[in-house]
Parts: sequence; C-alpha cells; structure tokens
Amino acid sequence: MLALQLDQLRTLAAVVDLGSFEAAAAQLHITQSAVSQRIRALEDSSGRILVRRERPVTATESGEIVLRTARQMLHLEQSLAGELGAADAGRDAVVLAVACNSDSLATWFLDAMTEVHSGGRVAFDVRREDESLSIRLLRRGEVMAAVTSEARPVQGCRALPLGSMRYLACASPGFVARHLRDGSPTAALGRAPIVDFDRSDAHQNHYYRRLARRHPTGPRHYIPSSHDHVRAVVAGLGWGLVPEQLATPWLVSGEIVDVFPERPLDVPLFWQHWKLQSPDLDALTAAVLDTARAELRH
Repeated sequence: MLALQLDQLRTLAAVVDLGSFEAAAAQLHITQSAVSQRIRALEDSSGRILVRRERPVTATESGEIVLRTARQMLHLEQSLAGELGAADAGRDAVVLAVACNSDSLATWFLDAMTEVHSGGRVAFDVRREDESLSIRLLRRGEVMAAVTSEARPVQGCRALPLGSMRYLACASPGFVARHLRDGSPTAALGRAPIVDFDRSDAHQNHYYRRLARRHPTGPRHYIPSSHDHVRAVVAGLGWGLVPEQLATPWLVSGEIVDVFPERPLDVPLFWQHWKLQSPDLDALTAAVLDTARAELRH
C-alpha cells in the first residue's frame, strides 16, 4: 500500500500550483533540493512519474490522481486544525476551492457563499469556469466542488441536482426592428449578430440548433462578463441568451424583449463535491442546495 506523507503531498500541490520547484521551495521555506527530494520520494513510493519537469511544471495523469488525494488530505488537516482551534480568533481560515460558472455567480451562488462565510470559518478560492467545463477542474483535483452541467459524478465525488437555470433569447427593440422584422424570424435570427460570453459559450449555438437544426451564421461579439453581456444585448450589439434573473429588470423596463417567449432554454445544473467528512464543505453544500432550491427552476 502506498504510504502517503503530508509533507510530500504538500510539496506536490505547491509545485503544481506555482508551476516550478523554485517557487514551491520559496513558499514552503525549504531548499529547492528538498523539494526535488520530496517529489522523487513520492514518485518512488507510487511507482509513477507524477510531474512533467517543464515550465510550468504540470501533473501527469497519475500525478492528477495523487494530487486530488493530496488536496483532500490537506483540506482535512486544515479543517481539523480549524475545529481544534475554534476559540483562536487569529487562526487561518479554511480555504474552500470551488468552480462556478459566471451566470451562477452573477445570480445566486454568491448568496450561498455569504451564508457560509457569515460563520467566519472559511475563505473562498472561486475558479470561474463554464458549467460544461468545470468538471475538468474537479477531476484534476484543483477544486473540491463545482457547479456543473455534468450529472455523472467524478470518481470520489457526489453529484446532487440543483435545478435548472432558465435562459431567454433577448434583443433590444431597435435590434429586432433592424434584423428580425423581414421574412422568417427564425431565419433572420440565424443571420443576425450574436453576443457570446466567450469562445466556450455554446448557449447561442445550442439554442439556434433547437430552432432551426443548424448553426447560426451571424457575426459574433465576445463579452466575458455576465452583467456586461446583458448590457451588450441591451445596447443592440446582438442577440443573446440571458439568465432569467438578469433579464427580468430589462424586460420590465422594455429595454430588451424576449424574441421567442415560448422557447426558453433550461440548463440543468448539478453540485459535485468530494466525498469527505468536512464540516465546512458540508456547510457549503447545504447552503448551495438551499439557495438553488429558492432561485433555480425545478
């Protein structure tokens, strides 16, 4: 059986996170030689090469498996220290690394974080990632939980349904007058300018394929901020899928319209998290489920 030592696991995490043996040595207050010795000892005991010795240093496939376990053990160590030192106001907070898509951050997820943070025990390391891609961070062990569109649990994780985020196909009245009045609205939408969040944003393509069974061909704007994305739609740069919560004030004011009100796009979301007995991770999971129950569609 592989004997895991915390100092070796801590060194592996530092090397991968910081991208070099030198930076890891500086963070851990040890020599670069000691870093190399710890990584080599861990590789010898596992019988696998765990890191690619390049710039930046990255984990191999085997290294990602060990790294995921390393982060879990280090979290448990930190969580235990926090519980035992609960009366010590000066102690370090327990860090919860999570992945979340921008639209959830902009609409409901921050409320769950605030509820957990009010206890004063935790600090958050949030990685913003598209819900279709966040599972990669969980699989590599970079985060301990993720809001994802993937229902199948990653090995060593639980997957819990959160509900669906509803998106509306929105455009400004002026945009509709310029681009969608003549001929078939569906065909016109496919030729009209589009506002994407970024190049991994597939919502507009997916939505239009449901309407017309083909990709839209209009020119694209990329606006990588949830609030600025909807502002770009309001400004008439293009049409886009906007979360219902963000769209509602603009719809009420008449500054945007729902182009196809009978055809919303519902995206199911899931909360995947490590199978750990961690009071802080359990508290976050409970807050996420409660907040999602109130804010998402079921």
